[in-house]
Amino acid sequence: MREALIAVMMAVCAAGAWGQAAPWMPDVTQQQTYAWHHTSSAEPTGGNRDAMAITPGQTMTILDTDGPGEVSHLWFTIDSPEPYHLKRIVLRIYWDGEENPSVETPIGDFFGLGLGVYYTWQSEMLSVGNTRALNCFFPMPYQKHARITVTNEGKMTVQNLYYNIDYRIDARPLPPGTLYFHAQYRQAQPNHGWTNEWYENGDPLVNYRRNTDAKDNYVWFEAKGHGQFVGVTMSVLQNQDGWWGEGDPMFFIDNAETPMGPGGTGSEDYFLGAWDFGGASFAYPLYGAPIVGKELAGERWSVYRFHLDSPIPFTRSMKATIEHGHANHRSDNFYSVAYWYQAEPHMPFPPLPSMDGRIPTLQIVGGPGNGEAGKPATGLSPK
Repeated sequence: MREALIAVMMAVCAAGAWGQAAPWMPDVTQQQTYAWHHTSSAEPTGGNRDAMAITPGQTMTILDTDGPGEVSHLWFTIDSPEPYHLKRIVLRIYWDGEENPSVETPIGDFFGLGLGVYYTWQSEMLSVGNTRALNCFFPMPYQKHARITVTNEGKMTVQNLYYNIDYRIDARPLPPGTLYFHAQYRQAQPNHGWTNEWYENGDPLVNYRRNTDAKDNYVWFEAKGHGQFVGVTMSVLQNQDGWWGEGDPMFFIDNAETPMGPGGTGSEDYFLGAWDFGGASFAYPLYGAPIVGKELAGERWSVYRFHLDSPIPFTRSMKATIEHGHANHRSDNFYSVAYWYQAEPHMPFPPLPSMDGRIPTLQIVGGPGNGEAGKPATGLSPK
């Protein structure tokens, strides 16, 4: 018992202060001055029908409140008969009356479920508990107004959408310079590799290729203004055999013509794993690989990294990218959500891919495991 208490004390001290587990959480030893609020899908008259149905094409507003304040927690669970409904339901968040959302992403991807299927995982900011309990703890401050919507872009009715949202209202304005939360979805289905005339990643044709300007890299997000990048979740559907993760991350900061990070050592190293993730899944507070497949066409992977230890700042602009294979030689499918904070206004996001186009589907690209090099593959179907 004494040893366990000492371990808890050490963990608290390491966090920096008693009562404060993380810098974005209130210090529970100090009296808080905000008013706590909670909204949910609960039946408003007190009955037990505590979920909302969303018909095809319908947009439901689930939070519409004035500030100043902060959304501190989102929780969803969904019951829908439609396959890949996690890809077909879209989450949008608007701050201070803006027309363009600061968050726009399929709801599953926002919670790291970029393959459109449920699995349990846990990190500091996002988690999926008990298979279908979707949780977000990113702090989301707003000065004037917050609006959160959910849109069913599918072909079938979402029979039950349950949600709980915790938020605070404060009489005092936000501190000067407060940055706003943003999240942007991107995908490549497929990435367009520059060749399929290879038989393994180590072929000289591939190995000696150079990519110093990040041309044709997969893009996680682009932003103008000032702020800081705090992380990314990404899922991969392999179209080709072999290891998908030889690519390096490269960041363009403040209109730089050359990227930071061309000296990376591989995708799994950026996501703080090693050796192809060792063939086993793992999930830690700031990094992980909750789904680890085999190095074969049709296999699926999910990875994440949060830069909460050192957010990557930008004062004018930022573009975050990663190679798809060494020097972009591979043609796998990537699906990602980037998370960052910045001052408003933000640049408009690129349009979401079509609803059907978001469903993970194997692509005919040639190369190992996808037909002979340079020839179309046959017989591929979604796993």
